[in-house]
Amino acid sequence: MDTILLKSIRAVDAENDFISDIYIEDGKIKYVADSIDMDADIVIDGTGLAVMPSFFDMHVHFRDPGFTHKEDVLTGCYAALAGGVTGVVCMPNTNPVADNADTIKYVINKAEGTGVDVYPAGCITNGMSGSGLCNYKELISAGVKAISDDGRPVENAEQMRQALEMSNDNGLLVISHCEDLSIINGGIMNKGEISEKLGVKGMDRASEDMITAREIILAESVDARIHIAHVSTKGSTEIIRQSKKAGVKVTCETCPHYFLLTDEKLLARDADFRMNPPLRTAEDTEAIIEGIVDGTIDCIVTDHAPHAAEEKADFEKAPNGVVGLETSFAASLTGLYHTGKVSLNKIVQLMSVNPRKLLGLEYISIKPNETADLVIADLNKEWTVEPQMLHSKSKNTVFKGMKLKGKPIMTLSKGEIKYKEM
Repeated sequence: MDTILLKSIRAVDAENDFISDIYIEDGKIKYVADSIDMDADIVIDGTGLAVMPSFFDMHVHFRDPGFTHKEDVLTGCYAALAGGVTGVVCMPNTNPVADNADTIKYVINKAEGTGVDVYPAGCITNGMSGSGLCNYKELISAGVKAISDDGRPVENAEQMRQALEMSNDNGLLVISHCEDLSIINGGIMNKGEISEKLGVKGMDRASEDMITAREIILAESVDARIHIAHVSTKGSTEIIRQSKKAGVKVTCETCPHYFLLTDEKLLARDADFRMNPPLRTAEDTEAIIEGIVDGTIDCIVTDHAPHAAEEKADFEKAPNGVVGLETSFAASLTGLYHTGKVSLNKIVQLMSVNPRKLLGLEYISIKPNETADLVIADLNKEWTVEPQMLHSKSKNTVFKGMKLKGKPIMTLSKGEIKYKEM
């Protein structure tokens, strides 16, 4: 394995921000010092660049097995590396669904050697049917750290309560897709002024807010952890904020599109701007940003959900979902860091440290003896998102044509360069 020397680079982790030389050997950070005068196989001039612990996206869909025309484990992992991500949690709505050890092991084995640590989420219920809990002992033995029926909610509250209660003993993180299907009732975008203008059925925010509240009540009743997926509304953010203050063990995540974009994008009748939960209003984006700033929101994820171009062709009939692994960091810098709302340390906390902590994994700091899972970025590089240049098999990005500021240019996994921008 090559030795690597980073010279005069800005080193940023959750707590520190300093200019340094960094020497990497045998997959580890060996030395961190003001000046390192040693031979190395690869020497990188880090002037004007930043190095951070690589990111961990705890909410992606790699569509493998079963839907590999959209994405597969290998293409998903390379898209992750291009975004500075070396760890992911894959959601279980594959075919077959990830409710058994064989499917879990298939995904993990396929990811070996990619440089991305892939942790499939197991299902909460058998077949994601909402009825009958999975064999969690079997899932844990196969490598599962979290369970979710993401893609749909667990409609039966008692089934969810039982899963939460069991999590106190088995240590699994329960991730909830908060959606009341009876309220959604075929809606395809945020219910409001824009949906009325377009004459299409909307998704009322009450759907998300109500199940968010339900999950928190259930978790509190058994003193268990609950993680709320892809928060998009002002109401859910406030419910989570107040519940945290009350001592409930609730954490949550959001995605860059929920703090950068609004449902006005749907005026173009372009299904690439459709996802679930949907883009909301300016009031919601402001609330999401406030939740990030004050610590209500714990993680920034992507909900990376690839779909083929032909599937996204019909605005009203297209499946929900957007890709995001390659734009997440840049979008977060653009919307949060370069606007002065949060520090780069906070971005690292949201995208690298907190997801790993929630899953019981070791997080990385920039110091000797740490695993060299690192991302090097040009924080000031301005670039326009061109879908065809993305490494994902599908190109359904909500940021197409948008100018972002900041970009990963190299990703190291265990000391090995796994992605380098040409």
